[in-house]
Amino acid sequence: MINAKTIKKDFPLFSRNINKKPIVYLDTTATSLKPAYVIDAINDYYTKFTANVFRGIYTLSEEATCAYEDAREKIARFINAQKEEIVFTKNTDESLSLLSYCYLPYHVKKGDALVTTILEHHANFIPWQQYAIAHGCTFFVWKVGNDGELDLGELNKLITPKTKIFAITAASNVLGTIPDIEKIVKIVKKRNPHCFVVVDAAQAVPHFPIDVVKWGADAVAFSGHKMLGPSGIGVLWAKKAILEEMPPFLFGGDMIREVHEKDTVFNDVPHKFEAGTPYIEGAIGLGAAVEYLSKLGMKNVRKHEVEITTYALQQLRKIPGITIFGPKDAAKRGGVVAFHVKGVHPHDVAQLLNEDNICIRVGYHCAMPLHEHLGIGATCRASFYIYTTIEDIDALITGLQKVIKVFS
Repeated sequence: MINAKTIKKDFPLFSRNINKKPIVYLDTTATSLKPAYVIDAINDYYTKFTANVFRGIYTLSEEATCAYEDAREKIARFINAQKEEIVFTKNTDESLSLLSYCYLPYHVKKGDALVTTILEHHANFIPWQQYAIAHGCTFFVWKVGNDGELDLGELNKLITPKTKIFAITAASNVLGTIPDIEKIVKIVKKRNPHCFVVVDAAQAVPHFPIDVVKWGADAVAFSGHKMLGPSGIGVLWAKKAILEEMPPFLFGGDMIREVHEKDTVFNDVPHKFEAGTPYIEGAIGLGAAVEYLSKLGMKNVRKHEVEITTYALQQLRKIPGITIFGPKDAAKRGGVVAFHVKGVHPHDVAQLLNEDNICIRVGYHCAMPLHEHLGIGATCRASFYIYTTIEDIDALITGLQKVIKVFS
């Protein structure tokens, strides 16, 4: 079981008051807060064994290398992958862009089709859209209904023998929609066994158990800062055979095995894609975040989010003038709620809530095509995590009632 009040004590930021008021953090979908356990792991690298990895035959370097590679092992276990399949990147965006530069040019040609969904963050939309434009490919977008859910019947029409890329989010950062990735991948592969399936799991890996083998996708991307880790570290998982086939993305130190005047031999995967000095402390911090989440248990994390989201939806629906977007059932969505306050611009909502240190996100949330498709303009977005309490939701409700009163 998750006790959010107890968990809050692990997060130093919650000890801070602004204008003598506590912080109500409801913007985890943008970035999660960091527990002391993660902060301490990063601090240990800076204070106890700062050194470059792989390059020194001395104790500090060996300790740094061990911690760096140990983090890779922890992350692999967390998503049921092989250690060699974990490539460290800056974030989800870079992981997906790496695929667009290193996989697409060798497998997707003029006249081929690329398919994604309207739910996508720009990071899992723009690479495929822009490649299609530049190379004369067709680009199809799988739409959702007003309930925010995807119609599997439409997928059968979208996937054809010409479909070379299918990209989908595992959880919408706006509507909270959680597609059935395993089922969807099976449909895609049955329709076209050669279609490359990539999953944006930035909003999934931090929130519920993930098994990349069970999913059956070819590549999965996610970010550390969404899951209690530091900013600037991300992960690209792809099947080992795919990584071995792809050329490197960047050139420099450690991504090579041998360099000669007229030839270069690249390193084995995953190091082939990690040129130069990596974000060592970032990887170590992400490894610590995975440990922290593993101790809580991802099923418990998901259970808490369903409970807190259910409560939030119930309370929001009691307020006249609030319009909620996405699936009605919390069991079908992540811990995120996008909404409108009738007659009040989202920026004004956020500004008034900020007077009581209630932190929400407003705008298009890097998902403008979705907002345009639904015809809803910018939205307010409150998002929850392991440290979100009933009291936090009550504070949001009180704050929104204040907003409505001010603008009535």
